[in-house]
Amino acid sequence: MSTYFPSGKNVESLRKWYVVDATGLTVGRLASQVARVLIGKEKPTYTPFIDVGDHVIIVNAEKIIFSGSKWNDKFYRHHTGWPGGLKETRASDMLKRHPERILETAVRGMLPKTKLGKAMASKLKVYVGGDHPHQAQQPEKLEVKMQAPKQRN
Repeated sequence: MSTYFPSGKNVESLRKWYVVDATGLTVGRLASQVARVLIGKEKPTYTPFIDVGDHVIIVNAEKIIFSGSKWNDKFYRHHTGWPGGLKETRASDMLKRHPERILETAVRGMLPKTKLGKAMASKLKVYVGGDHPHQAQQPEKLEVKMQAPKQRN
């Protein structure tokens, strides 16, 4: 008997492409499942120090939902590098201007903060609308297991 150990060679040929329709899905719940696929934790060949994850395409990014009052309470912040350069954008404004960035930011926040994490994030493609230019890769539909958000009393 021998133990299988992935070497990192020919990993790209083993990657699959998945497509997810984000219509009516909660941002955090979708992002956590997409991050697991990008990392490769759904595969039996998962190795923490090798990028064995698959490619994920998310369509209809403008039809995502937040639970509660996060559309008005959640802010996306970045700094320009200049004194007093902290910029804030409300989630509802981000949805109007750049709806794909909401999902990209959520998924990137769940990936490792290393070179390996950047390589994993580069396999995520998010699009507004139902069309994407990756038909040649023959993506499979990824079933996202969603639980209903818990209601507060």
